[in-house]
Amino acid sequence: MAVRHDLEDWQERAACRGPQASAFFPPSVGERKEDRSRRESLAKSICHACRVSSDCLEYAIKIREQHGIWGGLNETERMVLLEKRHSAR
Repeated sequence: MAVRHDLEDWQERAACRGPQASAFFPPSVGERKEDRSRRESLAKSICHACRVSSDCLEYAIKIREQHGIWGGLNETERMVLLEKRHSAR
């Protein structure tokens, strides 16, 4: 059995894999505020039930991901969390 090195182990078990993955990132064209809110709510509900959401969040923070929902947080929420962590040091 070949080992895949292109994905972290947690990514193989993530609840966001599959057709619902589009909810985690904005469309390539503009998005109304209400549509973004609905899309993010759906993505966050999937994250809430995911067994690897903490791994996902830590990965996004580690690589400074600037787009999408990762570990149940959007870009702004991740920045706030990162700032809190830095100020707590």
